[in-house]
Amino acid sequence: MKKVFCVIALLLLFATAAFAKVNINTATVGELEALPGIGPAKAEAIVKYREANGKFKSAEELKNVQGIGDKVFAQISGEIEVSK
Repeated sequence: MKKVFCVIALLLLFATAAFAKVNINTATVGELEALPGIGPAKAEAIVKYREANGKFKSAEELKNVQGIGDKVFAQISGEIEVSK
């Protein structure tokens, strides 16, 4: 019974995580890499941009990061959020 409970708890945890958006103002490089089209270099560029310019005021501002154009932004726009 204990194993069943653990499996159910893990499934619920992963299901919740699967629907959670990535906050680009607080995400780590590893969390950013989980986004489609974002590899290590782009994830690092996002963090460096944030450190140099402060928190993102809008998701669209992400396009100011080197390597994030309209195509990549379209892939991730539904999976990101900006909170201050």
